[in-house]
Amino acid sequence: MQRSQTVGPRGPNAPAGPTRRTEAYRDAGLELIPCDAPLGAEIRGIDLRRPTGAATKKALNDAWSEHLVLLFRGQHFVDDQQLEAILNFGDPQPPNPRTQPPAGEKYPALLRVQHIPGKGGAEEARRLGAGEAFWHTDMSYIDVPPSGSALYAIEVPPDDVGGQTCFSNMYLAYETLPAELKKAIEGGRIVHDAAHNSGGKLRPGYEEVDDPRKTPGPKHPVVRTHPVTGRKALFLGRRPYAWVDGAASVAESEALLNRLWAHASDESFAWCHHWQPGDMVLWDNRCTMHRRIPFDPGYRRVMRRAQIAGDRPS
Repeated sequence: MQRSQTVGPRGPNAPAGPTRRTEAYRDAGLELIPCDAPLGAEIRGIDLRRPTGAATKKALNDAWSEHLVLLFRGQHFVDDQQLEAILNFGDPQPPNPRTQPPAGEKYPALLRVQHIPGKGGAEEARRLGAGEAFWHTDMSYIDVPPSGSALYAIEVPPDDVGGQTCFSNMYLAYETLPAELKKAIEGGRIVHDAAHNSGGKLRPGYEEVDDPRKTPGPKHPVVRTHPVTGRKALFLGRRPYAWVDGAASVAESEALLNRLWAHASDESFAWCHHWQPGDMVLWDNRCTMHRRIPFDPGYRRVMRRAQIAGDRPS
C-alpha cells in the first residue's frame, strides 16, 4: 500500500474562507484540519480529559458525521479517562461478550490491544500479534455492533517498521458501485463470521468449518443506512468465511463477495494514520472499514480500545 495521505488542508477545490461549519467549530474553541483524503480530520484545541459543554459536544459530533474518522493528539489518558472521552459520542459498549477480561482488570470496558515481544503462549497465538489485520468492521459478528471505536496509543513502534492503521470510506464505496452491482445487492444480507478475528485466527470456543454456508454469525444488510446521516454505506464486515444469504451456491456467493471486496478495498477510498503516543483516533463503525499494517515483531505496540454502543444495522 502506498504511504498514506497526511493530515493537512484540502486541495485547491476547498471552499475559500471560513464556512459556517468552520465558524461553529471556532465558536466551540476547536480547530478542525481535514485530511487530504476521502475521510478523516484532526481536531485541535481540546483536552478530552476535561468536561465539555453542549456546544463543543455538538461540534464534535458534527465533525464525526462529516469526516467519519477523527484524530485527537496529545491526550495522555490515565485510568478510565478514555471512557469519559467517548461519552461525548455515546455510551461505552463492552468488548466482545464471549471474551472475558483478564483477571484483575480494573476497567473491563477498555480492551488492551497489544504486542509485547517475547510474550507468547496459546493466548498470544490467538491474538493479532504483529501481523496484518485485514480490512474489517469492528464486531460486525454480533447482532448489534458498536457505532464507533476509539483507539488510544500508549506505545507504538517506529513509523518505518509498520503498524499504521488505515481507514476506508464505505459511503463512497457504495456510491461508486456500478449500477448493476448496486441492483444485485439491493435488499441482500451477508452472514458475518463470528469464529475468526481480523487476522484470520480462530476465536476461543469455536470450531473450524469447511463450508461458508455453515459460518456462525448474524445476518446483516449488505447496504446499511446510517441512523444519523441517512446515507447508505457498504457493510461487509470481514471477507473470509462470509456468506451471501440466499445465494444459490458457494460459487455464486464467492463471486459476488469477490466483486464487492475488490471495489471496497480500493485505495482511493482510504487514509492511513501514522501513530504517535497520546493519539486517540475515533472512527464511525457504521460507514468505515479499517485495517492494520503489519509491523516488525521486535517492537512493542500497546493500545487501548473503547467502543460506543450502536444499533442494529438496517
